[in-house]
Parts: sequence; structure tokens; C-alpha cells
Amino acid sequence: MASSVSALAISLNDPAIGMGGLRHRIPVSPGLRCSSSVGSTIRRSSIPCYSRRSKPFACLAVSTDASIKEAVKTDKAPAALGPYSQAIKANNTVFVSGVLGLIPESGKFVSDTVEEQTEQVLKNMGEILKASGANYSSVVKTTIMLADLKDFKKVNEIYAKYFPAPAPARSTYQVAALPLDARIEIECIAVV
Repeated sequence: MASSVSALAISLNDPAIGMGGLRHRIPVSPGLRCSSSVGSTIRRSSIPCYSRRSKPFACLAVSTDASIKEAVKTDKAPAALGPYSQAIKANNTVFVSGVLGLIPESGKFVSDTVEEQTEQVLKNMGEILKASGANYSSVVKTTIMLADLKDFKKVNEIYAKYFPAPAPARSTYQVAALPLDARIEIECIAVV
């Protein structure tokens, strides 16, 4: 990096561009890296010296190394309806795919009501979380997709029974349609 900066300085007829305090990348944990650049100095001959310092910053990137990515599967929740996993566990994070209110043994909806589908969704999600080593209190973010946003209050009453305080962050959307004409689908992210 320093050689490309020096080349830039020469091409701009600048006497010096210093990159003091440049830190190297160091592993933080498997699959994560962090880097920081501190203390850049730019000097031009026709203008007084300028010193520009930036605070250290962290760059967090998740590795795509398959050895840290594990599929979570349980027969106590409905199987995935397509080419995806019920959940993926990567490092200490569990990403649960959208869950429907299907009965695991039959693959049919528990009922047509949003209340009963919500209960079944959350029971299914609980089984997937358990299979991953997590539980409802491990959940940090949920996303709820509703066929009809008018069901928001009914869903909230049931949802509140499953998630202890502090409740996870959440987004709720009305969508045009859900798989198998479901009334509700919920996905979540948990930390173990």
C-alpha cells in the first residue's frame, strides 16, 4: 500500500505522503478479521503542512469457509420447502429461515387462523433453535411477514408469550403472498 501511495505522490508532484501508524490485519476469531489505519499525513510544497488523523476503525467480514458454517436440521419442525436449510449456524450466530405454521408430521397447516398459525410457527422455531443450541432468549432479531397487517395485534399478543425481556429487535411487513398461502412467516437471528 505504501508503494502505491508513494507512486501517487510522485505522479502528483507531491514531496511526501506518509502513512504513519498503519496496522496490519490480525485474526480476531475464526472467520473474522480486523484492520485499522491511523495517522495519515499529506504534505504539499506550495501549501503549509497538513496533518490529518483518523480514528482507528474496524472492518468486520464473515468468512465463507464451509468449516465454520453448519446446517441445523430437526425432524421436530417442518422440513424446508426448497433448496435451503431450516437454519445455519456460523460461528456463534444462528440464522433461522422463515418458519411457517405447519405441523411437522403432516406438512399441513395447523389451521387457517393467524392465531393458531402464529403459535405453531413459534413452536417450530423453538425446536429449530433448540437443535442449534439456542433458545428464545438467544434471539436478537426477528422478521415477521404477514399476509394481512390487520393481524398485527393478534400476532403481538402471542409473540409476547415466547420472547422474554428484553424482546428482540423486530421488523414486521405485510407481503403480497407467502408460501402455501400461509397467514404468517417468521425468521430470526440468534446468538449462542
